[in-house]
Amino acid sequence: MVMTHTLGYPRIGARRELKFAQESYWKGQSSREDLVRAGAELRQRHWRDQAALDLVPVGDFSFYDQVLDMSFTLGNLPERVRGFHGDPLDNYFRVARGRSAQSADAGGCDGVAAGEMTKWFDTNYHYIVPEFDAATQFKLDASRLLGQLAEARAQGVKAKPVIIGPLTYLASGKAKDGSDRLALLPRLLPVYVELLAVLAGQGTEWVQIDEPILVTELEPEWQDAFSVAYRALDSGAVKLLLTTYFGPLQENLSLACALPVQGIHLDAINARNEVDQLISILPPDRVVSLGVVNGRNIWKTDLGAVLDWLEPVGKVLGERLWVAPSCSLLHVPVDLANERKLDGEILSWLAFAVQKLEEVRVLATALAQGRGAVEAELAANRAAIASRRTSQRVNNPAVKAAVAAIVPELGCRQSPFAQRAVKQAALLNLPRFPTTTIGSFPQTSEIRQVRSQFKAGTIDAAAYTEAMRREIARSVVEQEGLGLDVLVHGEAERNDMVEYFGEQLDGYAFSQSGWVQSYGSRCVKPPILFGDISRPKAMTVDWITYAATLTAKPMKGMLTGPVTILNWSFVRDDQPRAVSCRQLALAIRDEVLDLERAGVQVIQIDEAALREGLPLRKSQWQEYLDWAVESFRITANGVKDETQIHTHMCYSEFNDIIASIADMDADVITIETSRSDMELLDAFDDFKYPNQIGPGVYDIHSPNIPTEAQIVALMQKAAERIPADRLWVNPDCGLKTRQWSEVIPALTNMVRAAQSLRATVS
Repeated sequence: MVMTHTLGYPRIGARRELKFAQESYWKGQSSREDLVRAGAELRQRHWRDQAALDLVPVGDFSFYDQVLDMSFTLGNLPERVRGFHGDPLDNYFRVARGRSAQSADAGGCDGVAAGEMTKWFDTNYHYIVPEFDAATQFKLDASRLLGQLAEARAQGVKAKPVIIGPLTYLASGKAKDGSDRLALLPRLLPVYVELLAVLAGQGTEWVQIDEPILVTELEPEWQDAFSVAYRALDSGAVKLLLTTYFGPLQENLSLACALPVQGIHLDAINARNEVDQLISILPPDRVVSLGVVNGRNIWKTDLGAVLDWLEPVGKVLGERLWVAPSCSLLHVPVDLANERKLDGEILSWLAFAVQKLEEVRVLATALAQGRGAVEAELAANRAAIASRRTSQRVNNPAVKAAVAAIVPELGCRQSPFAQRAVKQAALLNLPRFPTTTIGSFPQTSEIRQVRSQFKAGTIDAAAYTEAMRREIARSVVEQEGLGLDVLVHGEAERNDMVEYFGEQLDGYAFSQSGWVQSYGSRCVKPPILFGDISRPKAMTVDWITYAATLTAKPMKGMLTGPVTILNWSFVRDDQPRAVSCRQLALAIRDEVLDLERAGVQVIQIDEAALREGLPLRKSQWQEYLDWAVESFRITANGVKDETQIHTHMCYSEFNDIIASIADMDADVITIETSRSDMELLDAFDDFKYPNQIGPGVYDIHSPNIPTEAQIVALMQKAAERIPADRLWVNPDCGLKTRQWSEVIPALTNMVRAAQSLRATVS
C-alpha cells in the first residue's frame, strides 16, 4: 500500500472567504467570534477536500502567516508588543500589520511597527520575519496547534501536525542586534522537545517538520547544527517526517539521510535525479515521501511519465513509499471547478489544488493496483498532455524569430548615467529630494464596482472609460494639492500589476477564481503564461497621456517589468524561463517606446520580483541575474537620454545583489526600506551605487501613518550613505490597498519631510 498525503493546503478559501473575514474584522465590521467561526468553517471544508488522503496536514491554516504562527507558538514576540494585554489574536495582528481591529485598538493603541516582511524562499508568498537578539527567550504556547488538532480529530481527520523546523525558523529570522542566530539553538530546542511531547500526549503518530533550508547552501556550522538539533528531538514520542521542498538537497542529502527521523520528503519535481541516491543511502526502516505533483504551478502532471519512473521505485520501497505534491499547495488556487470562462482547451491543461490531490490519488492507485485500475483517468490525462504539446496556440514563429534576433545593443542606453542625469535635470527641473509615489492609489469600492460592471457587460466601454478618467482626475488633483513633484495617474483601470498587462498580451490566459495568497489578506490571481508572448497594441498610453493633460508636472508612465511579469505568473514549463522573459522584454520594450513617442518623460518599470526569482543556491545566481538584468535592459534602454527610467523593488533582501541592480542602469531605483528601518541601505556602505535612489519611507502594508519626524529620520539615515542630491522621497510600494483617509495624511507628512530635508540637509 502506498501512503498519500499533502504538505499543506490553500487557506484563503475558493472564493477568498478568509480575506473578507479578516478585513471585516480589522475594520470593526464583524466580531472576533465571526472571524474565528470563518476560520473553523474553512478548515473543515479544506479537510473534507483532503479526505481521500491517508494523512492530512493540521496546523497549516493561519489567520495571517505560518511563520508568524510559529513565532507565537514558540513565545517569540517582539518586545514592542509584549506589554499588550487582552486577546492574543489582536496582538498577533499587531505584529503582522501594526494594528489589529479598530475596536481592539480603540483603547489607546496607536499602532506599533509591523513585523518586517520578505519572500518565503523563491516564492511570491511573503512571511513575517522572526526577530531575535542575544537575549531572546522562548516559551511554548501550543494552543493554536492543539485547537486545530482537536477540531480535526472531531471531524475524523487523519491528522498530521505541521510545524516549521528549528533550523529553518532561525534561518528565516533576523537578529536585530547583529548577534548569532544559531547561538539561540540551545534555548530553542527544549521548546521543540516540549511541543513534540505535547503532541505525543494527544495521540499524534506523525509530525511533519519543515526544513526547506536543506535545499540551500549551508555553512558548516549550520550543517553541524542539524545533527545536534535532531538528536535532541529524537525522543521516540512521535515519528518525524523531515520535509524539504523547492529544490534538490545536493551536498545536504547525506546529512538529511543521517538524521534520526522516521521519514524524509524529497521534492521530486526539482530533485528527480536524487531519488535513487536518497533510497540507497536512507536506512531501510525509513519512509520515503516523494513530491511527484508540482505544488507551485498549475499544469497537469504527465501521469504516465511519472509512473514510468515511479513504478520501479514503488517495487523497491513497498509500504515505505509515500506520494504527495512537491510542496504545500498554498501556492496554487483551490479548485478548477470554479472556472466558468476559461477557454476549454486551456482548461483541460490545468490542475489546481483539488485536481492535484486527485492526481496523487490516481498515481497511488496505479502503484497499488496497476494502471488498469485507473485507465480512464490515465487516458484523459494522456489526451490533455498531447493537446497542449501539439497546440498551435502555444508556438508563434514570429516571436521566436524576434528573440533569436536580439543583439547586445538593444540593452544599452545612448550615454552613461552622468551625462543622462544632466539632460534629465534640465528637462524635469525637480527640487532636491523630489517626491513621488510608486504608482497606484486606493482601489475604492466604486472603482471595483465599475470594473465588475464592465466585465459583466452591464456598462459599455465608453461609460467605463469615463468612470476611470474621473478617478484618474481625482488622483491628479489630490497629488497637486499634496505638492508632489512627479505624479502618477493612479492606476484606477488596473486590477493587478501583472494581470493587467497579461490580459493585453497574446500568449496569456486568465482564470476567474485562481486566487493565491501573497500575504495576510492580500490575494493575487496570477495570469497563465501558456504560449509565446507578443503585444498586439499599446496597453497604457491612452491612460497616461490623458493624465498628463491634467497637470504641468511630470507624469510617470507606469509599467511592470518582464522579470516580475514572469515571476508572478504561472509560467509555461515547456521552455526555459529565460526565453519567456526575453519575449516579455520585447513586448514591454514596444510599450516603453510608445510612451516616449507620446511625450512621457518619466517611465517607471517595476521589477518588484527580481530577487524572488534567484535560485536558492548562490552558485546558480549569476546565470539567472545575467538573463534577468539583460531582459530589463532590453525593455528599458531603447529610450533617449532625456527620458528618465525608474524601477521599483520591494520586500526582498537586495543587499547581496546590489551590483546586479546597478547593472540594470535605471536612472532612479525605489526600494522598500521602511519596515527594515533602512537596513537595506547597509549595502551602500561598501558599494557606491552610481545612480539615483528612493528609499521607501512609508510602510504601505500597515494602516499606521508615518510622522514627518519619522520620515526625516529615515531619510537622514539614507543621506549618510548616499549623496543627498541623488535621493528621492517616496513610499515603499503602491497605495492601492490603502484608503484615502490614510494616504492623504501620510503623503502630507512625506511632502513636509522633503521640504524640511531641503532646508536642513546639505
